[in-house]
Amino acid sequence: MKFRVLLPKLTNALTLLAISVFVPTGCENKPENAPTQNTGSRQLTIAVIPKGTTHAFWQSIRAGAEAAAKELNCKIFWTGPEREGDRERQIQIVEDVIAQKVDAVVLAPLDNKALVPSVENLASRNIPCVIVDSGVETERYAAFAATDNYQGGALAARRMGEILGSKGNVLVLKYAQGSASTIARENGFIETLQKEFPEMKIVDTKYGLDTVETALQAAEDLLTRNQNVQGFFACNESTAVGALQALQSQKRNEIKLVSFDSAPALLQALRAGQIDALIVQNPYKMGYEGVKAAVASIKHQPVTKKMDTGVAVVTKTNLDDPKVKELLRIP
Repeated sequence: MKFRVLLPKLTNALTLLAISVFVPTGCENKPENAPTQNTGSRQLTIAVIPKGTTHAFWQSIRAGAEAAAKELNCKIFWTGPEREGDRERQIQIVEDVIAQKVDAVVLAPLDNKALVPSVENLASRNIPCVIVDSGVETERYAAFAATDNYQGGALAARRMGEILGSKGNVLVLKYAQGSASTIARENGFIETLQKEFPEMKIVDTKYGLDTVETALQAAEDLLTRNQNVQGFFACNESTAVGALQALQSQKRNEIKLVSFDSAPALLQALRAGQIDALIVQNPYKMGYEGVKAAVASIKHQPVTKKMDTGVAVVTKTNLDDPKVKELLRIP
């Protein structure tokens, strides 16, 4: 009698055990885009590290990164040096985010050589690193999203040649040594001008460095020692604002200014006729594609190794063109 009572209970227990072994649990039914690495159900954190945090260019990259993060339901950790020239601080920030166990890093390297150990350290720890804006001399990154900066410099040279009638003297306000993006722009401008406009001459160059104040001083020095000048090329936001202010302070309105980037002050000067042309990038797209590539790398999904985010010549004439307004994110 005891055996007959216990047998059904034993049978039920075995049935339950079989169900628990052979029926998949809910946590094993992963969504289509679930990470293949062991991130569980937690929200991914992507550190986005710009060259600096003050210029409008970097704020546009941040906006693009945050838009991608919202779409992909991940968290952005935005942190960077206050000054773009502070290589040591950027290196320390990379070390800090490694210690904080972020899932991936989107980095705009301040120096194409100095940041190599940082990028390779991330790779050795299996933390995907996506490079944006400016290159680095290693291939141990997941993806690279940036302007074709040499092509941008070439466009600036052709615009300068057009407005000066293919002849004249030109100044070049460079940015800083080690900055791969601006070096490519400078080379694109100088080499294209020399090749395609033999009657044009680059009479002087100088580094403006990372602030408007240092760029202003450098631009004033160039203008003071070069009186017979018809054109001026500045290769990024800070050098462009510095060059613009120097031209205004010295009342050299006859000199044509072509520069990179699209900060509000530069767009205002373009509309006012104080700048002839802006070579405009798409920093929003850099931030957006950078975060998307970082998340895809975490999930071991296919990633395009190098992405050209585009470059365009913007003048007073086409500033209100719908495509240009979309690029500049002007409502």
